Amino acid sequence: MKRILILCTGNSARSQIGEGFLKSFDGGLEVFSAGTNPAAKVNPFAVKVMAEIGIDLSQNKPKDVREFLDQSFDFVITVCGNAQETCPNFIGKVKHKIHIGFEDPAEAKGTDEEILRVFREIRNQIKERFYDFYLKNVKE
Repeated sequence: MKRILILCTGNSARSQIGEGFLKSFDGGLEVFSAGTNPAAKVNPFAVKVMAEIGIDLSQNKPKDVREFLDQSFDFVITVCGNAQETCPNFIGKVKHKIHIGFEDPAEAKGTDEEILRVFREIRNQIKERFYDFYLKNVKE
């Protein structure tokens, strides 16, 4: 069974979406997400856009990366995208470190519908790139 940790700063949107997709691709994976500065809750727009495609994040909670430092992982994936963001560096036991960056949808401004449009776009990018990662690196 492959163990995967997805990292970003707040663990409220991109890493949660990535965790949801990887679990949906393969129920045999152990997938976790965490952040270096976890938010108080998962972003409600992330919960909404994932619910639209049948993936429930409503019970997820942001977690601190320090909870995972004593664990081993086959893959640690960082998902930070903006130049001003510092991607966390995982110092635990890991076989492969991979970066698959995305813009932060939580920075979107405008009406709820405009923000949802950005979240859907990032959600679709995460699905496509994580599925490609899954096919090339994980699926047996």
